[in-house]
Amino acid sequence: MTNLTPTQQTEFEAAAFRRLVQHLRDRPDVQNIDLMNLAGFCRNCLSNWYREAAETAEVSLSKDESREIVYGMPYDVWQERHQTEASGKQKAAFELSHPKE
Repeated sequence: MTNLTPTQQTEFEAAAFRRLVQHLRDRPDVQNIDLMNLAGFCRNCLSNWYREAAETAEVSLSKDESREIVYGMPYDVWQERHQTEASGKQKAAFELSHPKE
């Protein structure tokens, strides 16, 4: 494996994150519940991880601000434009993949 400098690793991780976020913005047809069912995370998870990283660096970032960074618009606008009601099949799959403890 190529030895990366810490700066290179950070730059490449940041580039991959930006590409993932752009890909998700380009695919609003993919619902968060689908992401949760298949991958175990969704856009909201990414925004939470982003906010947690900011807090670790002692940067204050609200939930709404971090969601806007990931969604590319205010969350309520995204929901209005793109979110659909989860089907019974999607909800059942979610219950199977995320059992309550």
